[in-house]
Amino acid sequence: MDPYELILWTIVSLNALAFTLMGIDKYKSRHSSFRISEKSFFIISALGGSIGVLMGMYFFRHKTRHPSFVWGIPAILILQVAAICYVFK
Repeated sequence: MDPYELILWTIVSLNALAFTLMGIDKYKSRHSSFRISEKSFFIISALGGSIGVLMGMYFFRHKTRHPSFVWGIPAILILQVAAICYVFK
C-alpha cells in the first residue's frame, strides 16, 4: 500500500469515527447516560478528525453553543489545512 493511500485512509477513518462519536454523545446527552469528554473530541480533532467533529456538530446540532467548539474546531482545521499546504507546496 502506498504511504499516501495509508494516510488518506487513516484520515477518512478518523473523521468517520469523530462524526460517529458526536452522534453517540448527542444520544447519550438526551438519555442522561455516561458522556464522551470534550477533551476526547479535541484530541481526535488534533489527530486529523476535525472535519468529522465539525460535520457532527452541525449535523447532530451538538456542542454548537460551546465557544470552545465553535471557534476551536475550525481553528484546528485551518491549522491542519495550512500544514498540508506547507508540506505539499
